[in-house]
Amino acid sequence: MARRTVGVMLVLAVAAWLTLGVAGTAVAEVAAEQVESIAAPSAFMLFDAKGAAYFGACIGAALVIMGGAKGISRIGSGAVESMARQPEASANINVAMIITAAMIEGATLFAVVVCLLAVLLK
Repeated sequence: MARRTVGVMLVLAVAAWLTLGVAGTAVAEVAAEQVESIAAPSAFMLFDAKGAAYFGACIGAALVIMGGAKGISRIGSGAVESMARQPEASANINVAMIITAAMIEGATLFAVVVCLLAVLLK
């Protein structure tokens, strides 16, 4: 299950990267048209400053989500294994697992918001 979650997150990260690449190309074409009106056309430019900020934020958010998914999956697998070894302690293990997963989820959400703010405040 953990590999499946990481695989899905990897596919989403690649999709975001490809989408951003298309958007960066469109931004570069608009920038090239503006450069033609000012001076001689320059070499192909994939990103301008704002495109690079979008790219960095998307990669950062994808890495944060993948890290959070990996951490929560390890917590879940460890808790299930612990419950299998000591069924009488399953209530305490379950509570500790949920609290720890919520802390990881909160840190992940905070990091994604920081990535988005980096783009919006650029």
